[in-house]
Amino acid sequence: MPPAAGAPPGPQTEAASGTPRPVLIYDGDCAFCAYWARYWQQLTGDRVSYRVYQEAAAEYPEIPLSDFQRAVQYLAPGRRRASAAEASFLTLSHAPGKAQWLWLYRRLPGFAWVAERAYAFIAAHRTASFRISRLLWGAQYAPPRYELVSFLFLRGFGLIYLAAFLSFAVQAQGLIGSHGIQPLTELTDAAAANLGRGRFWQMPMVFWWSSSDQALRLVCWGGVAGSLLLACNVLPRLVLPLLYLLYLSLLYAGQTFMTYQWDTFLLETGFLAIVLSLATLPGIWLLRWLLFRFMFMSGVVKLLSGDPNWWNLSALSYHFLTQPLPTPLAWYAARLPAGTLTFATGAVFVVELVLPFLIFSPRRPRFVAGVGILLLEACILITGNYNWFNLQTMLLCLPLFDDAALRRVLPPRLLAHVPPGTAQPRRSRTQRLLIGGVVSLLVLCSCTEMDMRFGGRPPALAQSIDRFFEPFHIVSSYGLFAIMTTKRDEIVIEGSADGIEWREYEFRYKPGDLARAPPWNIPHQPRLDWQMWFAALDDPRTLPWFWRFLQRLLENEPTVTALLLKNPFPERPPRYLRAGFFEYDFSDDAAKARGRWWQRRWLGLYFPIVSLKDHDKQSQ
Repeated sequence: MPPAAGAPPGPQTEAASGTPRPVLIYDGDCAFCAYWARYWQQLTGDRVSYRVYQEAAAEYPEIPLSDFQRAVQYLAPGRRRASAAEASFLTLSHAPGKAQWLWLYRRLPGFAWVAERAYAFIAAHRTASFRISRLLWGAQYAPPRYELVSFLFLRGFGLIYLAAFLSFAVQAQGLIGSHGIQPLTELTDAAAANLGRGRFWQMPMVFWWSSSDQALRLVCWGGVAGSLLLACNVLPRLVLPLLYLLYLSLLYAGQTFMTYQWDTFLLETGFLAIVLSLATLPGIWLLRWLLFRFMFMSGVVKLLSGDPNWWNLSALSYHFLTQPLPTPLAWYAARLPAGTLTFATGAVFVVELVLPFLIFSPRRPRFVAGVGILLLEACILITGNYNWFNLQTMLLCLPLFDDAALRRVLPPRLLAHVPPGTAQPRRSRTQRLLIGGVVSLLVLCSCTEMDMRFGGRPPALAQSIDRFFEPFHIVSSYGLFAIMTTKRDEIVIEGSADGIEWREYEFRYKPGDLARAPPWNIPHQPRLDWQMWFAALDDPRTLPWFWRFLQRLLENEPTVTALLLKNPFPERPPRYLRAGFFEYDFSDDAAKARGRWWQRRWLGLYFPIVSLKDHDKQSQ
């Protein structure tokens, strides 16, 4: 039971400021009443006085004892009285950010009736309600705080940004530099001619001022510097919008090489991080909403695709082999018993379709969701190279916890370096309206994206608003591994000086040499290697970037060959190139014991023999 708050008893009890304050009187013998009265007292502070009726009833002879025993009583200055659900909402109206419950009680038709019936039911089952409360919220539930969560999330997100910018920086010149596979200058020239002034809204990026190699370096390495500042908590409110703008610019500049879900996922999280830095609680809820959409949509698209491998729970029997860039542990995971892989596939659906709904549940079930998602992401992390993607998803689990939970598990040495949490200053009405408008916009656009992703037809106005803000990628639709590939085809590029002897080009991360173990590259994103995986699923005649890639190899362009592990023509470029098509598979136990990780079977030519002269004719 919480101690009685305030000085002399009675409805005219005064706060420290001398202003009369209301009194909430509850049953001191009811564990459920004491549990929630203690919680409310921490919410309202000294704006409400809390007393037990066993001590205060004699001071209110006009109130029957049975009323005190039946329900809580709220007495405002002047002895105006309310009880039960209405008293609860009146009490909460004195807590910051909780007045909406009283507004709903008084304004929303039917809400008061439902609330009073729910209160009566709980009051009739107080013992069970107390046990459920302890189970869902913990023995000593206190109003959750998120200053530590917010601080750690923004520092961790600085490291995610760092991985993304640094990864692209070391590849940028070979991918989109002036001598790269898809030169940025060609994009800006074509867009300026076709879009005119509309390009500034349809493709918002800083490269409209300059698309030179120097500008590309400045954006990439400026992002690296800004990420370090964010990770070190230096001017986060200034750095976050800058990082968002720089990465948005790279998204458009990267063209084919920036078409992945994790790039838009990073941008949406980056925009929400800006909100979090300005308003903690709205930012926390928006991040939870993003995690819910990401996980739930990933599960739904697997079912909507109709892929039989997901429906019959055999998908993981293929996944570890056929994913773009497996890790060394994928070889072992692929050899797990069929029953284990079937069970694991079912567990994926539980995590993606069931646990996301616990994100909006009380404290302890929400923790269960966080732990379950973390376990799934950890399993993906150790068996597949998905750059910073899984790390970012794991970071998004952080807002599912609160400061009290983190302080129980984090090392004291780490907590010693965290600045003490301070409540954010009360915002003006204009600030609240602005934040509320941004939150409403994000929820509207994200619901519209979800509806369209699932085949729905949202209202025309909602679609128009969503399209208007679409170029900024503040929301996106998600859905991973909707279709499971069942075999692994690989493109092997070979060069020759005479058309007789052929030498293989070796990529840094994708399978090639049969004796080379699948490398680790987390959190790096090797974009050319990834594009080669997708190219194996396509007709090369539909891939202009692949033609340009071959041209750069025929020219021995150093910024492009630097993207490879081995260039078999370091001194003079080859006269001819060809691309072979192979089906790759993990080796068996015996071959693995001899140091061979892969085995392959020739399928034919993916791309016929070509020379620089042939390429020039094709370009013309």
